[in-house]
Amino acid sequence: MVRAQYCLLDHLEVKKLYASVGCSMGAMQSLAAGWLHPERVGKIVSISGTARSSPSAVAMRYAQRSVLMADPNWNKGFYYDSLPPHTGMKLARQIATITYRSGPEWDLRFGRQFRPRPESEDPSTTRIPALCPDFLIETYLDHQGEQFCLKYDANSLIYISKAMDLFDMTLPALQELRLAPTVSTGPSADYNSSSHSLHAFHKTSHSKSHPPPLNPPPHLSDLAKGLRPLSQIPTLVLGVQSDILFTVEQQREVADALRIAGNDRVSYYELGGVWGHDTFL
Repeated sequence: MVRAQYCLLDHLEVKKLYASVGCSMGAMQSLAAGWLHPERVGKIVSISGTARSSPSAVAMRYAQRSVLMADPNWNKGFYYDSLPPHTGMKLARQIATITYRSGPEWDLRFGRQFRPRPESEDPSTTRIPALCPDFLIETYLDHQGEQFCLKYDANSLIYISKAMDLFDMTLPALQELRLAPTVSTGPSADYNSSSHSLHAFHKTSHSKSHPPPLNPPPHLSDLAKGLRPLSQIPTLVLGVQSDILFTVEQQREVADALRIAGNDRVSYYELGGVWGHDTFL
C-alpha cells in the first residue's frame, strides 16, 4: 500500500515529505513510509497505531471477517452482480465499533437508557422486553452498522482488515517477507550489545510516570532491530489511555523500540479522555 503511495508521489514529483502522519492503520503506514525510504521522510507521526498488531486486535478483526464471510450473499467475494452481504457487513461494523470506543464513554453517552417508546404505546404500561434493539446503545450500534453497509465495500474491509493483522515490523517478520537480510554483519548488527542504542534508550524516558524498562524483553529487541532504518528520523508517538484496540502499552513499545534502535529524537505523549481508539477523530 505504501509503495503505491510512493508511486503517486513520484508521479507528482514530490521528492521528500516534510512528515508522514497517520492514525490507526495510517500510523502503521507512516512507520512503513519511513522504513521503506528513510531519505524521503523528514518526520514521522504515529497516532493510535502500532508496529505490530496484538493478538487481541487480530482476534477482534477475525470475528468481524468471520461474520461477514458467513453471509451467503458474500458468495466468496463474487457479489458485485447480485445482492451485497448487507447483514454480514452490518454485524462486522457493530463488532468493530465496540473496539473503537470505550466502556466509560458508553456509560456517559447511553448508560442503561432504553430507546424512546413509540407514540402509539401507552407510557403507563410496563415495557415489554424485546430482542430487537431496546437499549440506546443497541440502537446506536444498529445505526452504525446500517450506515456502514451503504458506504463501504465488503471485500475492501476483508483485505484491509487482514493487512492490519499481518503488519509486523519486528526483524524476524521482515526477514520472513525478505524485506530485511537474514544475516547481518558489522558493528551495528547486534542491537542488544550496541552501546549507542542502549545509551540512547536509558538517556530518554517516556515520562516520569512511564519510564522504559531497564531490561527490554526479547520481543522488544526484535522490534528495535526491525525499526533500525528509522533511527535518524524524528518521530512523535501519540497514544490514548482509553484505547482498547491499540493500547498505550503498544504506543510505549514503539517509542521504546525506536530508542533502543538509536533514535534519540522520539517524542511520546498519551491523551486522556474516554473516547477510546477514535479519540484522534
